Amino acid sequence: MTSPDTLLADADRTKRNRGLKHPASSSADVTADSDAREPSLFPAPDPASDSPIAAPDPPTATTCPDSEDMAKKKSAAKPREGTPAGSRTKGNARKGLTAEAMAGRQREISVSEFFAKNRHLLGFDNARKAMLTTVKEAVDNALDACEDGGILPDLLVEVLQTDESRFKITVRDNGPGIVRKQVENIFGKLLYGSKFHRLKMSRGQQGIGISAAGMYGLMTTGKPVLIISKTRKNKPAHEVLLRMDTSKNKAEVIADTEHPEDDQLFPHGHGTQVTIELEGRYLKGRQSIDEYLEQTAIANPHARIEYRSPTGERTVYERTVDELPPETVEIKPHPKGIELGTLIQMLERTSCKQLGAFFKNDFCRVGPAVAKQICAKAKLTDRTWIKQVEHDDAERLYKAIQDVKIMAPPTNCLSPIGTKTLLAGLLKEVRAEFYAASTRPPAVYRGRPFIIEAAVAYGGDLPSDESARIIRFANRVPLLYQQSGCSAFKSVLETNWRNYGLSQPRGAVPTAPVVVMIHMASVWVPFTSESKEAIADYDEIRKEMRLALQECGRKLQTYLRRRQRMKRQGERRNVFLRYIGEISKACESITGTEANTLYEALMQQAERKTAEADRVLDDEGNVINDPTDDDGGRKLAGDDGVVIRTDVIQSSDLENEDDDDSGSLFNGNGNGNGNGSRTKTKKKRRKKTRRKG
Repeated sequence: MTSPDTLLADADRTKRNRGLKHPASSSADVTADSDAREPSLFPAPDPASDSPIAAPDPPTATTCPDSEDMAKKKSAAKPREGTPAGSRTKGNARKGLTAEAMAGRQREISVSEFFAKNRHLLGFDNARKAMLTTVKEAVDNALDACEDGGILPDLLVEVLQTDESRFKITVRDNGPGIVRKQVENIFGKLLYGSKFHRLKMSRGQQGIGISAAGMYGLMTTGKPVLIISKTRKNKPAHEVLLRMDTSKNKAEVIADTEHPEDDQLFPHGHGTQVTIELEGRYLKGRQSIDEYLEQTAIANPHARIEYRSPTGERTVYERTVDELPPETVEIKPHPKGIELGTLIQMLERTSCKQLGAFFKNDFCRVGPAVAKQICAKAKLTDRTWIKQVEHDDAERLYKAIQDVKIMAPPTNCLSPIGTKTLLAGLLKEVRAEFYAASTRPPAVYRGRPFIIEAAVAYGGDLPSDESARIIRFANRVPLLYQQSGCSAFKSVLETNWRNYGLSQPRGAVPTAPVVVMIHMASVWVPFTSESKEAIADYDEIRKEMRLALQECGRKLQTYLRRRQRMKRQGERRNVFLRYIGEISKACESITGTEANTLYEALMQQAERKTAEADRVLDDEGNVINDPTDDDGGRKLAGDDGVVIRTDVIQSSDLENEDDDDSGSLFNGNGNGNGNGSRTKTKKKRRKKTRRKG
């Protein structure tokens, strides 16, 4: 039998092994046992020492590994010389940098270097899109150059496949050419151009596109850009081979020679040719080079475009209009379109001495009376010296500008496509039966004028079981990507197309044989990104787009109702013709009246009752030889925004038609031809059925 002393000793040993203190144990025993087990890192303070805690003994060879690790951590935690105070870290220390060391790493970032790493911002997301962006930028520059030079554009676009994933893209125009000293800046430097600072409608805006295309080609293939330019007939063509230095945003000229043999490329005696070799992927269909050139031909019917695809196909988009768009005029900023910071900068940079002259000369639509009104609201005068204007004065001037009523900016800086030209472009590329176009009056967003144009093509060879096709343009340039984020697409969704006779699922575009086209013309199109693929969603812009679409929808509704009525009247006449012969013979046998005379009389009656079926619409929607028309004809007559093609009308099926319901053609007519009684019989049968139910 175990004694109590033995049990107590075993319990004490167990508690000491677990680190617990038994109440029956003395402090001396516990301390002695702990010292024998492990040296303490923080020993009890020595009463003879002045410090509250005595320093620990240095580790010896007999110290346990845990004590060595703790000592190393404590020594590593000491701040190093040169490390800022407060930067002590726990655990493994990391080498820190001083402010001077960090300052030495700072350097300027080149614009081209930034976009080389973020080329997706410019539209070079993938190989297929990169090819499209390259063609788009080159074609846009070519069209702008031709129009600025007063020349009808004649373009050649050639895409040659040199390898499985390599293509050589060549774009040639008949523009005025490029002078030699500007070639490097135009094709080898980002953010360089003549269109960024001017308030005038143009396709290019930022001065990035064609330089970025050359940069992409250099990055993917290492091949430089080849430019051939000819400015006059008596001067030989100049050939420049260059590549971009992305670290400096500067072009490096590899070769610079004159080649008289290249004169044959420019039969007009002037022009420019650009060749870029890059990695890409060629596919037809939507969002392809083919679709881009097709839509470019619609928005630019004054241009002739020849396209040679990688498959060897040759397509020519002939010009249908022999006149250039109206020339645009550069305007000055509108007071309503500037911000406070911009106003302060303009005050600092102006050459005018007094406020009155500043508002009159540096802004548009501001005369002496409006300038005096603005200055008076800001508690200044039009004779206040600009050098005396302080920051508080500038803030009051800015608030006064917002309160004063100022005329909208002029619109001679814009060149819309125009209703007739818009219809001509659609007729050339879309085979439909009905075309309608509308141009809205000029509007303003953020002080910048813009014009919205819309067009609708219906029927013909367009598929009736697919969603409507949306074609978007900005300053005559097709927009093929980011459709759902574009204000034009959102305006189509907001329009209630069911009111105009089309089928439209909830929250979607109409399902009908329809092509919808929207064009925005502005001195500065608010794109959502540098790649210029979608229009930003401003309330003023979307409202104008929706109103333009509604106007086209009303014209389409008028046409559909007329076509529906003409078809019903034709079916009604067929019913008459089916029984007139039998009725004439029956009347002759009963009354003795001659059958031919009765037949002719009934035919005249049938033609008079169904005269709508004989009406023919001309190419502008007017009813031929019927000036007394009282419904759709007069609405479409005189409308320059409507075109109807009679050669393709028979190929389309109008919606909501019931070809088998011949009885409904006679409801409510009261012609006394016997069909009314048949309709009454049907109604009686329905009543009997209801009573039985």
